[in-house]
Amino acid sequence: MISHFSGMATRSEISPARWRRPFQIWLDGIEAGWAVPLLLVGFVTVWMAFLIIAYLGGDLHPDVLETWTLGRTLEWGGGSKHPPLMGWVARAWTSVFPLTNWSFQLMALTNSAIALWAVDLISRHFVRGDKRIIVLLLLMLLPAYQFHAQRFNANTVLLATWPIATYCFLRSFETRQVLWAVAAGATAGLAMLGKYYSVFLIGSFVFAAICHPQRRAYFGSLAPWVSTVVGFAALGSHLHWLATTGAMPFTYALSRHAGKALVPSLIEALLFILGIALVLALPAAAWVLIAGNRLKKLPQDFRAMNPGLLLLFFVSVGTIIFPVITSIGLGAYLPPIWALQGLFLFAILIVCSTSYPIERFHSVNLAVLVVLIAVMAVFVVAPIHALYRNTHPLNEGRNFYRLSAIELTRQWHQQSHNALPTVGGDDGLAFAMAFYSPDHPVYEERLVFPITEKLPLQTPLKQGWAALCFDEQTACIASMEKIAARASRFVRSEFVVQSTLLGQRGATQGFTAIIVPPSIEGTITPSPSTGIAEDFGAIRRTRSKSD
Repeated sequence: MISHFSGMATRSEISPARWRRPFQIWLDGIEAGWAVPLLLVGFVTVWMAFLIIAYLGGDLHPDVLETWTLGRTLEWGGGSKHPPLMGWVARAWTSVFPLTNWSFQLMALTNSAIALWAVDLISRHFVRGDKRIIVLLLLMLLPAYQFHAQRFNANTVLLATWPIATYCFLRSFETRQVLWAVAAGATAGLAMLGKYYSVFLIGSFVFAAICHPQRRAYFGSLAPWVSTVVGFAALGSHLHWLATTGAMPFTYALSRHAGKALVPSLIEALLFILGIALVLALPAAAWVLIAGNRLKKLPQDFRAMNPGLLLLFFVSVGTIIFPVITSIGLGAYLPPIWALQGLFLFAILIVCSTSYPIERFHSVNLAVLVVLIAVMAVFVVAPIHALYRNTHPLNEGRNFYRLSAIELTRQWHQQSHNALPTVGGDDGLAFAMAFYSPDHPVYEERLVFPITEKLPLQTPLKQGWAALCFDEQTACIASMEKIAARASRFVRSEFVVQSTLLGQRGATQGFTAIIVPPSIEGTITPSPSTGIAEDFGAIRRTRSKSD
């Protein structure tokens, strides 16, 4: 079969089919500077269409809503879970774009495009022409830059920061110039501000520098020490925040993800490696078809590897081995999804280390494969997903976020003229209320179940607050009522909303709302609402209860 492909490649080079010519013209523009930007714009456009269609009846993931919530205040901390970079990005984005689903979907895919652009920066340091595009096309076969990327959070913000930091480290190691050393330290610090998991990338930089044959020249220069100083300077304010707030993200990570016994930890590490191999299976299979019999040259190409690629090889080894060792040592949870932002290294290594040229035939075929997958996703998978999810809601309850937020806001304004100031209840619902309510209330962690048990609300919120729980969450409802009972009056109501898709009614979901009106000013006479009414695709069944 491989020799058959070789024969086809030769014939295609001599007399290409008509449908191949647009692809060949595009590939001819790689070194002219327009082919890669066109690919990235096309990537964003096509997968933007997929997300819009697939989630016509669904709202943003809770992780995305949490990201926006954290970015509402520019602080050096990111709350009790994560460092602040993801919130900063969301804040900067929403200073230009509106608070809508499509806006955040575009933000996620723009992040992916920046990540792929940074990967190309590294690739073109070693190769020219079709090999640059092949690296990007192989990465586009991964789920990381479309499906994983849509949940813009502490993991996906690393899609861009890791290759940018890697490129700066590579240039610093090779040139040992002060400016590149500064860039390496600053971008490494930026990666750490994205997620503390980036410590494995930084550790891999150190590991790679120590293992590399040119280590003496690097460590004998100012570069590593300048990078270290700049990196700590970039992290200085955040480290101060950690020290003065009890290092809450570390406490959260250890309590949430650590504590496994040795055997489960070993199994977790094995599944981590197997998961990475499974994710890489499709691009690996595509590369096998491209390389064919030339795969036998792999040992020879490895021995003759460019010094810069050798450095990246050691980095790639570290990004896999160090998390595994740490996971076993701490008994920590280690899902393969945490490694997705580092898989670009393997695509660069496998393509850029080859000593043989890649025929245009294979470049075109790979591009066609990527295009076909994207077209099938937009015109087949996305509509099916939208129809299915209209009657089979997403697990997080995302089908009902906007509808429930509008209904809760309506009920609040039956109790007060003021804007809804603060929300709590179920964690995901509280994030959704803050985002989708026209009043954009503040997410209050002390009102979120089950955090309320750990962070009791000592000081009453005089401006009032509201909380929302799914109707089956009896513990959440009881917790909110317990807090509300401290106020002079509160209102409990129950309502049901129904999803719709292009006029077709779908699934329903019940909610319980707790409303504590302002204690002194802004209150109005409650007007109880009973029966069934339709608004924004919702069915409301409410009953008021005062205490």
